[in-house]
Formats: sequence, C-alpha cells, structure tokens
Amino acid sequence: MALNIAVLPGDGIGPEIIAQALRVLEVLKNEGLDMTFTEAPLGGQAYDQFGHPYPEFTQEVCRKADAVLLGAVGGPQYDNLDRPLRPERGLLAIRKDLGLFANLRPAVLFPELANASTLKPEVVAGLDIMIVRELTGDVYFGQPRGMRTNEQGVREGFNTMIYSEPEVRRIAHVAFQIAMKRQKKLCSVDKANVLETTEFWKEIVIDVAKEYPEVELSHMYVDNAAMQLIRNPKQFDVMVTGNIFGDILSDEASMLTGSIGMLASASLNESKKGLYEPSHGSAPDIAGKNLANPIATILSVAMMLRYSFDNEAAATRIENAVKKVLAAGYRTGDIYEAGTKKVSCSEMGDQIVAAL
Repeated sequence: MALNIAVLPGDGIGPEIIAQALRVLEVLKNEGLDMTFTEAPLGGQAYDQFGHPYPEFTQEVCRKADAVLLGAVGGPQYDNLDRPLRPERGLLAIRKDLGLFANLRPAVLFPELANASTLKPEVVAGLDIMIVRELTGDVYFGQPRGMRTNEQGVREGFNTMIYSEPEVRRIAHVAFQIAMKRQKKLCSVDKANVLETTEFWKEIVIDVAKEYPEVELSHMYVDNAAMQLIRNPKQFDVMVTGNIFGDILSDEASMLTGSIGMLASASLNESKKGLYEPSHGSAPDIAGKNLANPIATILSVAMMLRYSFDNEAAATRIENAVKKVLAAGYRTGDIYEAGTKKVSCSEMGDQIVAAL
C-alpha cells in the first residue's frame, strides 16, 4: 500500500527546499518504495489562493495523508493581515487539527561543521541532543487570551498558561520512550519555583518516570537550562518541556550546530502521523535566489521515514548521504567557510542525490 505524503511547499524558500527533498524521495521511490505525493498550499500561499492560511482543501489533503512534508510559512507581505489570517496561524491550525502534540527537534553537530558553531569546537564537538516539546497546549493555546482595557482604564494583554494531566502524561511518555532508545537520560525543563503550571508539570513527569526505571530523570529550571545549553551542551541527551520553553530552547540549541539550516523537526500525533519540516523560517530575503540550505528539509524526510513509516534503513541512508556530502566539503552559504566548496540550493540537492 502506497505511503500517501501531503506536500506543503509554503512561502519564501519553502518551494526551493521542498523541491530538493522530493528529489531525495524520488530516488527511493524509483528503487521501489511505494509513495504518492499530493501538493497543497499552507500559510501565505494558501491565503493568496483561498483567503485563509489553512483552507478546507489543504485540511482534506492533510487528514487523508500518512505524513505531511512542509517547507516554511510567512513573509513580510502578510504582516498587516488580521491575526487569524496570518500564515503562522495556518501552522498552529494544522498542529491542532492533526493533534500534533509532540515536537521532536534534534540538535546534532556534524563533525565537519564544528567550526561553523559560534561556540568553541571542543564545547560542541560530538553534540547530539533531542529536544521534545509539547506542541498543542501551554500559553500558546490557553484560554482566555486577548487584549482589553481593565477597570482602571489601563490597556493590557493577557494569555493563560495551562496544562491538563493527560497532556503532560502523553508528552512525558514520548520523551521517556525516546530516552530509552538513546542514552537513557532525560532532563525535564520547568519553572516550578515560580509557575504553578510547571510545578504541576514536574509532579506528573516524576510520576510517569516510575514506568521507566532505567531512565535517569533530572529537572532544571528553564533559565538555567538556557545557560547550560551554552556552557556545557553535551551534558544533555533528551530534554522535555512545554510549548513556550521548548520553542525558545530548541532555537537556541539549533545555533549550537552552526546553522538553523541544518536542523530537521518532526511533530507527531498519537498514531505516529507526523508533520515534518525544517526548523528555520521562510527566509524571504533569499527566496527565489537558489541560496537556501535544503539539508534541514532533507533530514526531515529522514525523520519522516523513521518515525511515521518505521523505515530505519532508508532514514539512515539519507543521513549518511548528507554526511558524505559534508565530508566532501560542499557547503551552502549559511555554513560556508574558507577552503570549502560553496554551492547553491539545487547543487546541494545534486550532491545528496548523487551520494544516495
């Protein structure tokens, strides 16, 4: 039975990087991996076509798919739209619609890029962290929210940070299960000394830990975790945290690897259906110039094969092809350094397809 993949190129550099990722999948398809691709718009592209960032057409395509491959959303031309119509709302909507509650964000430093990191090579060499972020709760989705004028006539904005026990339990199980397959170390990040929501989070994670006696569980306040990611990132194996802290920490961790253009991500629901996308944004300043780094998107394809389709062999093969190309010295502009070979987005795709 064919694997049905929804392809959402999106905005900015999205179509360019998705094109290279599809070339990689076509290699596997030509070798016998049964796949079909259905393209649909999301974000600004969808607003331009349908007047909404996550239109019904795209909803139907994504609901029927076994996995979703996304480029990026957003652009300055959409900044003045009403908030519900902005491209980023399409991203929030698809996460909610498909129940994508678990975001997996690996931060892995390829040896060839040790000098591309802003930290000293000895601090980041060998880095391999998995950040597990809860994606459908917390202050991003909590109600009530909005802007108002209070009884004293002062304008204020307000959001609600809230987590239910089932939400915390399911993300904790995901994190522990991933830790079991790695170094059996899990750090739960909270702000339990100040926020009752995260004090509650910590209590639930400790309870779930009883089911995973082999995993060493630690706890860290988010401000300290942010500092420790810079001071000594290799102390971490798997980190688990809520939506807003995970948003910040995963982007911080991405820069340890030299470029956010290198980082894949997966967002999974309870049935392993996932949305796979690069961690970077739509980079409108370089859109259409064939300059983008497609590696994060290609590595997202590897994650798709691993987590949604249980095809570890194909996933590893793609990752090894990327390693081979980097070892041969090929670099897009974001990771270029003297002595390496600077290539365009499509040329990087050429090299990775050839390595496959």
